[in-house]
Amino acid sequence: MTDLDPDVREFLDQLDAMGGPDVHELPPADARGLLERLNRGGDGPAIASVTDRTIPGPDTDIPLRIYDPETEEDAPVVVFFHGGGFVLGSLDSHDAACRELAAESDCVVISVDYRLAPEHPFPAAVEDASAATEWVADNATDLGVDPDRLAVAGDSAGGNLAAAVSLLARDQADNDAPAPWSATKTEPPEIARQVLVYPTVSLLRAWPSHEENATDYFLSRDDMAYFEGHYLDSDLHGMNPYAAPLEAAGHANLPPATVVTCGFDPLRDEGRAYADRLETAGVPVERHHYPSLIHGILTMNAGLVDIPAAHDVLADVAADLRETL
Repeated sequence: MTDLDPDVREFLDQLDAMGGPDVHELPPADARGLLERLNRGGDGPAIASVTDRTIPGPDTDIPLRIYDPETEEDAPVVVFFHGGGFVLGSLDSHDAACRELAAESDCVVISVDYRLAPEHPFPAAVEDASAATEWVADNATDLGVDPDRLAVAGDSAGGNLAAAVSLLARDQADNDAPAPWSATKTEPPEIARQVLVYPTVSLLRAWPSHEENATDYFLSRDDMAYFEGHYLDSDLHGMNPYAAPLEAAGHANLPPATVVTCGFDPLRDEGRAYADRLETAGVPVERHHYPSLIHGILTMNAGLVDIPAAHDVLADVAADLRETL
């Protein structure tokens, strides 16, 4: 069996020594503050332009942060959805990762601050993610990006949203109809690549990795139950493909995918299963598996937690984006 990365081991030991409650033992507001504090203190690489703005959403305005590493006109663009179990996370929690992704990929990266549960349960996050992707495609000229070189990306819950937006765009095209919350767009965006970093794609809790990595590796089985309980206000949503993309009736005609998995991650096996499902349906898949790493590694790239392997993961994802876009 592969050993845990020594830098990751040191981080986990330090986290354990701090004591205090686990995420699933905290009210959402306190859990959010914990994640923000953990990810503070590092800006990542310098970017030529970082701009905050809001766009109209299906319910309220959606905040965005636009990272432009001094690209040419009609640059490739990545719409990014942060992780955090649909309950935690923000533009700030993933700022350093988005900066590095933009710098490494030579893409404009647009991070989306979608609505969070439990205040806004499913499908609010999917609605906002889809609306933001459509807005980027519709406003490509003003943004200086190329709508034909548009990717969606995200980690954990954000990977779920990237997969869900890809499914939704395909289904809209097949049905020749816009999403019910899309007031202006008559055609779905064309997505050139979906980047799914240790995504949650199944609400079944019977995967071997859920048992093997149930505790001690940053994301726990109890944390997953906590997030799911806040995100889904009905058990019926567990079979909805936009909540659990693995449950889709078919996976053909979806964008080429990058799927990242980590050996010490409870979500490892469902990520692999989704990559298998895509490949079986004829979708090109680039797999990046890191046997010695844990869930959350993407944002361990600056500040209080700066692990060398995080930069390797970001570089591999960026390389796939450069090759596609």
